[in-house]
Amino acid sequence: MSEMARARHDQIAETALEWHRTGRGAVLATVVETWGSAPRQPGSQLVIDAEGRIMGSVSGGCVEGAVITEAQDALADGQSRVLTFGVSDETAFSVGLACGGTIRVLVEPVGAGMPEQMLADLVAARATRQARAYQVNLQSWERRLTDGADVAARMRSDKSGMEEGDWFVAIHNPALRMAIVGAVHIAQPLCQIARACGYDVTLIDPRGAFASAERFPGEHILDDWPDEALAALGLDARTAVVTLTHDAKLDDPAIRAALGSDCFYLGCLGSARTHAKRVERLTEAGFADRIGRIHAPVGLDIGAKTPAEIAVSVMAQVTQVLRHG
Repeated sequence: MSEMARARHDQIAETALEWHRTGRGAVLATVVETWGSAPRQPGSQLVIDAEGRIMGSVSGGCVEGAVITEAQDALADGQSRVLTFGVSDETAFSVGLACGGTIRVLVEPVGAGMPEQMLADLVAARATRQARAYQVNLQSWERRLTDGADVAARMRSDKSGMEEGDWFVAIHNPALRMAIVGAVHIAQPLCQIARACGYDVTLIDPRGAFASAERFPGEHILDDWPDEALAALGLDARTAVVTLTHDAKLDDPAIRAALGSDCFYLGCLGSARTHAKRVERLTEAGFADRIGRIHAPVGLDIGAKTPAEIAVSVMAQVTQVLRHG
């Protein structure tokens, strides 16, 4: 699934730019800080137009009405503002939480607050899978858009939040992707689990009997040779690659492509003996200095036996590498 084909609730910046440019007016409301059992995490966003129509969420519904009113005021006076809300225990219970909390919400009218060109640059970066950190000082209202190198820890953990000096940092990383080579039994639960964890999943297998819509209904399937499919997909630092075929003719081209890329994870199914033979082949092919990047046998050692359990172990290891490096 492409960046621009993602669900509309993940397209808040794009929607805000569209509404602003078509004259509907647009205000971005962003959770910047929370305490206690707040409904949404820092970075959660809502976009509001001049008529009070909305997309997204900053509170699970309990303070949206007040945010909409403040957003319309912000459109009228052109001033950004920070709102603080205490979510009572009673209100929290009504939206499914055990106890209340407090949230701060940044309200920015597009144009008068967040510059239109800066928002356009952010949207363009998101469309081309370039990471960006939008940073705004909540006292001086200075704003900057960076590649995130200055907040590397936040980028790695996908964690928006406050920094020293009253700076709020909103992380805009490309969507996570997983390329699965081999339409085998393990791939069926792995596709489902990866999607549940927020990954765009692509299944790659040139064998039509395996990679059929009947076996994998609704999945994005590529029937090209794995190295060609991965080249077309474009491997980057937000992509995980998992090979499952047990067939060197299929796995090895994918592994070589992954080792030559910036993908953050490469895991390969197979026993220790299978991997030893794989290492021999890759060494002969000139990949000796990169073999250490391979996670094999794939997945965390949790004693997994069934395809679903193995898929859980793979997803756990992918998450571990993503968050801890």
